[in-house]
Amino acid sequence: MESEMPTRILLEGRPAVGKTTVVRRLAMLLHTRKTVGFTTEEIRQGGVRTGFALETLTGGLRAVLAHVDFTGTPRVGRYGIDLGVMERLALPPLRAAATEPIPGTLVLIDELGRMELACTAFQDTVRRLFETEIDIVATVHAKSDPFTDALKQRAGVELVQVTRANRDALPETLAARLENP
Repeated sequence: MESEMPTRILLEGRPAVGKTTVVRRLAMLLHTRKTVGFTTEEIRQGGVRTGFALETLTGGLRAVLAHVDFTGTPRVGRYGIDLGVMERLALPPLRAAATEPIPGTLVLIDELGRMELACTAFQDTVRRLFETEIDIVATVHAKSDPFTDALKQRAGVELVQVTRANRDALPETLAARLENP
């Protein structure tokens, strides 16, 4: 018997449309699935965005991934990126999922963005995950990027637009699909 194709959903949307909120709410709504991955969120000081924090879905580990005060490379816009945060927090659970996929596990990644993709080991791990049978939901920017463009072209990948109109209902819709495959 042929196995079902794994679920591959890329949530595409403009910055600040609510992609992170969709992923966080989805993670909270899933009761029968083990989730691994991370979310990112803006750090604001006095109403100004100064950086981004990364938080793991398991263990709730949190660290500053990018900040205007970080010197050195790599840089994305005005932000310095701490690749060590990707190495220490984001990668271990994703690598484990890629090497020894546990049936029923769902990988949630927020996001496949320029800051995260500055880490080449992260790119490699995401490519490996897309070659496994594991289910994946990840957020991507609407703008073109060689890495995410290639993922969007892959067979079996479903692109879902996140808009202000659908973002509130989307977590429940996705949860219903993912809980009862």
